[in-house]
Amino acid sequence: MLDLERISPEEFKKAEKIPVVVVLDDVRSEMNIGSVMRTADAFVISEIALCGITACPPSPEIHKTALGAENTVKWTYYNNVMEAVAQLRHKGYKICAIEQVHGSISLQHFIINPSEKYAIIFGNEVKGVAQQAVDAADCCIEIPQLGTKHSLNIANSAAILMWHLFAQYH
Repeated sequence: MLDLERISPEEFKKAEKIPVVVVLDDVRSEMNIGSVMRTADAFVISEIALCGITACPPSPEIHKTALGAENTVKWTYYNNVMEAVAQLRHKGYKICAIEQVHGSISLQHFIINPSEKYAIIFGNEVKGVAQQAVDAADCCIEIPQLGTKHSLNIANSAAILMWHLFAQYH
């Protein structure tokens, strides 16, 4: 680990984070939740908002994929996604739903304003982001896909988006 120059969990908690909150809206799979937490740790995401039926740590299933990131990445639980949206908007976050909808922005065209903070909402594995949250969002972003399937696993989508934001902040 010394050769990889990784920071300790204590150093991670003190490290500067990118101003991004990942919002998980009714995500069923605890392994997806853990994977998102691990990726959030990798890209120094400031926080994860767990909403509705989304499970919270501690959980053996979350830990299987988070591998300890559930203890380093700050997370907050909200009863529902609209409660998270209201709180994050009040804190000055721009709300972005990750969903394929009319008028969405293709990811390669989504350029951040480095002086703004972003909350990116990922939805349920079957139903997607709740329509109420899509309607309340400042923008919707979609990941372009050209194959026969037109959706990605939430953990994969979250990783792509977190990397895109991380790369722009750095």
